[in-house]
Amino acid sequence: MPPGVITLLTDFGTADAFVGTMKGVILRINPDVRLVDLTHAVPPQQIMVGALALRSAVPFFPMGTIHVAIVDPGVGGPRQPILIETERGILVGPNNGVLSPAAEQMGRPFPRLLANAAFFRQPVSHTFHGRDIFAPAAAHLSRGSSPDAFGPPLESIVQLPLPQAAYTATSATGEVVYVDHFGNLITNISANALQRFSGRPLSVSMKGRLVAGPVPAYTAVPEDSPLAIVGSWGMLEIAVRNGSAAERFGVGTGTPVNVSVESRAHEQPGSGSDF
Repeated sequence: MPPGVITLLTDFGTADAFVGTMKGVILRINPDVRLVDLTHAVPPQQIMVGALALRSAVPFFPMGTIHVAIVDPGVGGPRQPILIETERGILVGPNNGVLSPAAEQMGRPFPRLLANAAFFRQPVSHTFHGRDIFAPAAAHLSRGSSPDAFGPPLESIVQLPLPQAAYTATSATGEVVYVDHFGNLITNISANALQRFSGRPLSVSMKGRLVAGPVPAYTAVPEDSPLAIVGSWGMLEIAVRNGSAAERFGVGTGTPVNVSVESRAHEQPGSGSDF
């Protein structure tokens, strides 16, 4: 049986009643469910930002948790509403790529079309599937309804093409893929990938400017100084101690970041990605 936990991630913001309305729909179906807001501050229509935020959060929830993620610029169009069963829980949302990185993270994804209108709120709006399809589906799942009852299996889902970092024996070249609330610039260069340079001094640069690090803590540099650090996502981040790297550098997602070994050791190059 699921543990009765539903998480919500959207680009709805909190100025309007959209999120609260979804919670009302869920609670009418299952008053005992526990609701957790992952975030509602995903920038509007930014599917990749929502997907990365969801993927970063799902490992920390109990087995059987139901995750609802709605960043849905194609609402009312041909994109499909889906649920994905995984080893760790269930994902619910639009089939536009927002669920795919988390599904892979959670293991052995098995997608289904949300097709059984008996689980929907009627009438279904053309603009608010969060209220009329995804919220009620999640609520019924939290009460123990079998995923089989919601619709037929799908052979595949839309995969989100995440930017890949490139590696050689002496360098890693990636880019900023997410900017958090503090203005930290999270890259697609993973801590695991940086292990190949273990024990060798590194330089980190962005827009032609060197930053300190990678450092073990923000306090390793003076206040208001830029730095590189492996953050809680397990990825290299560019930050400013007690400040915003996004504002300091005037950059956002897509900005290239380079890590280079500060030695003259010659090794055979390789490539790949751990992102």
